[in-house]
Amino acid sequence: MTNLNNKIIAITGGSGLLGTDMQTTLKDCGATIISLDIINPNNLSEGLLHCDITNENSVKTAIKLMIDKYQRVDGWINNAYPRTKDWGAPLEELPLESWKNNIDMHLNGYYLCSREILMQMKKQKFGSLINLSSIYGSLGPDFTIYEGTKITNPIGYSAIKGGIVNLSRYLAAYYGKDNVRVNCVSPGGIFDNQDKIFVTNYEKKVPMKRMGTPQDISPTIAFLLSDGASYITGQNIMIDGGWSAI
Repeated sequence: MTNLNNKIIAITGGSGLLGTDMQTTLKDCGATIISLDIINPNNLSEGLLHCDITNENSVKTAIKLMIDKYQRVDGWINNAYPRTKDWGAPLEELPLESWKNNIDMHLNGYYLCSREILMQMKKQKFGSLINLSSIYGSLGPDFTIYEGTKITNPIGYSAIKGGIVNLSRYLAAYYGKDNVRVNCVSPGGIFDNQDKIFVTNYEKKVPMKRMGTPQDISPTIAFLLSDGASYITGQNIMIDGGWSAI
């Protein structure tokens, strides 16, 4: 098992599908976890902090509370997934304002969190930041897997996740001299009780013939946060059952 003993690690969107499993896995590896989520109260003794990644004061306050208590943050995972109510509308029907709002909340939220925590890690002279992207941040979507369903891949998703991949590379290059690492993890499709037609279509295409699970993602997150990954930075790790190989 990956050793994260005595490491202080924060997860944005810690109450979500992936975030919940990350918490379990990283705790099992010995880490102290702080879940940052817009639905959380401020209760650091329980590992909970309220944090709205779209709000500068909220992000700064959450980081200050962690530093006041622990004097450091060893790892930070940008995992939150903010989006508007019309997320997923067809391209032709998507208002420009919605496009702007989603990029502002998601991509700019990741930038805001990264900027603030990396300044702290630079002072510490150590730290590991992980950004969650997607296979669709590097590849175009296969729209045939959505046929016969009401599901689609929103155009904003590809633009945002692609931006996150290259943002990660930039930050890795910028902070490498400070012994601060930045990497990206790009999951493939994660099973979440989607339409059965979609699941069947997806599983036919992916080489491993199944959708991913949160448990497929968290171990790689743990490794990238560990000292065993001390010379790994600027990478985008695809965890997709082989989707990107074909």
